[in-house]
Amino acid sequence: MADLITVEDPDDPRLRDYTGLTDVELRRRREPAEGLFIAEGEKVIRRAKDAGYEMRSMLLSAKWVDVMRDVIDELPAPVYAVSPELAERVTGYHVHRGALASMQRKPLPTAEDLLDTGHRVAVFEDIVDHANLGAAFRNAAALGVDAVLLTPRCADPLYRRAVKVSMGAVFQVPWARLESWPRDVEMLREAGYVSAALCLSEKAITIDELAARDYDKLALIFGTEGDGLTQEALMAADEHVRIPMDAGVDSLNVAAASAVAFYATRARRN
Repeated sequence: MADLITVEDPDDPRLRDYTGLTDVELRRRREPAEGLFIAEGEKVIRRAKDAGYEMRSMLLSAKWVDVMRDVIDELPAPVYAVSPELAERVTGYHVHRGALASMQRKPLPTAEDLLDTGHRVAVFEDIVDHANLGAAFRNAAALGVDAVLLTPRCADPLYRRAVKVSMGAVFQVPWARLESWPRDVEMLREAGYVSAALCLSEKAITIDELAARDYDKLALIFGTEGDGLTQEALMAADEHVRIPMDAGVDSLNVAAASAVAFYATRARRN
């Protein structure tokens, strides 16, 4: 059973995991370095726990103590009870859901490990918007993607906003960082995957044509917001693919595009 500790000082060192949550640059550096991430809201905290992430502590306003009582009783991590005003002073914003948890990160698998057993993989190149990445992970979880691979400059899926937008789907879909992008396309090829780059190139086939080919192993590659995929990634990919659109619209938000592509090319399951 966890200890319930009332804290009234925003500078209490025990609350350090929760300080400055709105400082994106600070948290992007600090959280991976210290091996932690922040889960926000009851459902996300429970999903992180159920996915096997170790809890370091919880920060709760009074009305959430009873809601989270079963978690408090189950886990040994300390629980800090604070007023909403103190929570805002510590975190830098009004914590609407009144419940935060600091969780311990797990070691990441290698990309090779994830490619061994899957049939559908998503590759995200340099996506920097945490909301887009979180939404894309939720799409991946819902639409049968076995793993997500991120290029070195991609945003952190365990950053608070990405976790929140994904509703905890970042805990469900295995993911790894690529180290030598876009040379890693060759690794996909060696593992039996056809790589398909979502883009607007003249040689692009439609997503329906790609789906009709029914590849056993398919890696869908999505580019960064605005600029899309780099020329190097396009040159490395086996196929160029576009989503046909009407009304003069040439492209979709990357999260929306991922949902369309995942659904259209989902693997046939027994």
